[in-house]
Amino acid sequence: MAELRFSALKEVFSREPVELNLPKATVSSYFADNVFDKLKMERYLSREAYRAVITAIDEGTPITRPIADQVATGMQAWAMERGVTHFTHWFHPLTDATAEKHDSFVGRGERGTIIEIFSGAVLVQQEPDASSFPSGGIRNTFEARGYTAWDVSSPAFIVDSTLCIPTVFISYTGEALDYKTPLLRSLAALDRAAVEVCHFFDKDIKKVMATLGWEQEYFLIDEALYYARPDLVLADRTLMGHQSAKDQQLSDHYFGSIPERVKAFMRDFEFEAYKLGIPVKTRHNEVAPNQFECAPVYEEANLAVDHNQLIMDVMRRVARKHKFRVLFHEKPFAEINGSGKHNNWSMATDTGVNLLSPGKNPKSNMQFLTFLVNVVKAVNDNQELLRASVTNENNSWRLGGHEAPPSIISVFLGTYISDILEDIASKVKDKKMTPQEKTEIKLGLGKIPCIFLDNTDRNRTSPFAFTGNRFEFRAVGSSANCSSAMIVLNAAVARQLKNFAREVNALIGKGRKKDEAIFQVLKKSIIDSERIRFEGDGYSEEWHREALRRGLSADSSVPRTLKAYMSDSARETLVGTGTLTDREIESRVEVELEKFTKKVQIEGRVLGDLAINHIVPTAVCYMTTLIDNVKGLRDIFDENEYMRLAGARKDLIVTISDHISLIKKLCSEMISERRKANTIEDPYKKALTYESKVKPFLEEIRSHIDKLELVVDNEMWPLPKYRELLFTR
Repeated sequence: MAELRFSALKEVFSREPVELNLPKATVSSYFADNVFDKLKMERYLSREAYRAVITAIDEGTPITRPIADQVATGMQAWAMERGVTHFTHWFHPLTDATAEKHDSFVGRGERGTIIEIFSGAVLVQQEPDASSFPSGGIRNTFEARGYTAWDVSSPAFIVDSTLCIPTVFISYTGEALDYKTPLLRSLAALDRAAVEVCHFFDKDIKKVMATLGWEQEYFLIDEALYYARPDLVLADRTLMGHQSAKDQQLSDHYFGSIPERVKAFMRDFEFEAYKLGIPVKTRHNEVAPNQFECAPVYEEANLAVDHNQLIMDVMRRVARKHKFRVLFHEKPFAEINGSGKHNNWSMATDTGVNLLSPGKNPKSNMQFLTFLVNVVKAVNDNQELLRASVTNENNSWRLGGHEAPPSIISVFLGTYISDILEDIASKVKDKKMTPQEKTEIKLGLGKIPCIFLDNTDRNRTSPFAFTGNRFEFRAVGSSANCSSAMIVLNAAVARQLKNFAREVNALIGKGRKKDEAIFQVLKKSIIDSERIRFEGDGYSEEWHREALRRGLSADSSVPRTLKAYMSDSARETLVGTGTLTDREIESRVEVELEKFTKKVQIEGRVLGDLAINHIVPTAVCYMTTLIDNVKGLRDIFDENEYMRLAGARKDLIVTISDHISLIKKLCSEMISERRKANTIEDPYKKALTYESKVKPFLEEIRSHIDKLELVVDNEMWPLPKYRELLFTR
């Protein structure tokens, strides 16, 4: 193994950047070349079919079979002109990855000939095997049937020689087996609820869309070193490795010059992203060594989620060409920053208004504050559910660290906005407002555009921060499907907006003026959600104590956090908005519990194998060398000199021997605890047992291995070290 490590390092230092043959044309000249977007549809479809598809996208109307046939014919013609031979329904199962089954356009023609054919029936629906995907009991192994159905709102695209058609994935009985189905439902619920509230201010608004701009953090590791680390290959993170003497302490990597080989990779994957219509805008070095970030211009949420899943796949494929491997795990290295996927979320109307952006007059700012306060109230009422939406085994290693927001959900608004909310809460009375009170509040609202930008800072310790015209949900993990968090956030805000409209209409029905009714309900929401607002340091111990006093959830247990999905409040949010059914909620919790258990199980097996088959033999070998050295000293020196020289070596032998003994003991105990846990049938109890009885061994065993790394001969150590993984290009 030591030979493999040094061979890998030698290969790394011989690397040269890949020569690129990227076009010299502007991005706009080839952007979305591989996407069947509106421009392509207008060219390849009849006017009737084009209008039907646009109406389906904008208004959610169904597409008839004759129209689907026309769309399929046009889509096939466009794709085949670009060398496409196969098509696939591309979907998001509950694995956090994407799935696809490729079929060729080949069909049987007359007289035994072969023709290329693609029908509307095949475009609209396919029937992949659903038995092997996680379903949480919705599907049994002998119940294999599942359906993929065309999501007309997300355009088809080409990858290599395959036409990819974004779809939902549902069971034979109609339950969602994917992330996209409930995401679309939550977006529809948010649209309905937000339009109703918008009509208090503007009757012309017909549609509200959630928008999303994700920021994708990731690590790049040379493939030779990657393959020399079985834990990276099998568990996506390093299960052992002592901290490098220098890592991110000097913050010299953050926003630094991008290494040439990395820049070549970035240019290559950005080129592929642009052709797929992904509007990548930002790239930079992140805080940790070998950590980077990319981010696009915001898009409609459903399309943004598709693009995030797609770009992770693109990055993995392009990285191989550059002899890299991309790590999306939330915490691939101990003691340095992990990776998140910050979700910048807002709402936009069909009239071009960002509902979370201050306006130019008191009326538009009243609308802005209405939606801002309702989002804060939604987060307050669903803080445990939002926390559950970003909680999994990977993210449990990152959240709460001093590079990520704490696992306690709180909202940061900035001093100025907080002061406005407090002012409203103090001035608005339960009785009718006086003309002076109304004037004072409206004057305050009118000042927002003038001084807002200079009075809203950012707070990187906040998991849910307002950043000027959107909320940044920072707690989402880098490997996660954005949908999980967006489903809950959309549904929570939809529920709150629906309640808000009902309360305002009730007051109007009792004779209150509209503005006054809105202020009265806003005041109640501001007061009721006061506990969720926090402007300080989310890393501090004082905040953790204060959060508990406020009644905010701070339990670090992944299984217990996931159970928040089963609460009555969660069901009111998810079932009440039509986002998920009771059965779908239960199935998803079971899937997440099973994923948690299996990931801990895999990590335990990988660590045990490496510890017993690689680390212990290496340590024994080095200890044997020391023992031989001590014996040799006795042959050369007299007793006094021997005792002086051999003392330190003997102490080191004892230290190594103790670590070896403890590693073997702990590995044996971990295996025993795994076997006991595996006999438990209840998924929740099994996950809890894995968390409390098995997972602690990962850190205990690691601590002894990391201490051995400091004393065992460097030339004998079998695995690439942190200083090699993180500081080689």
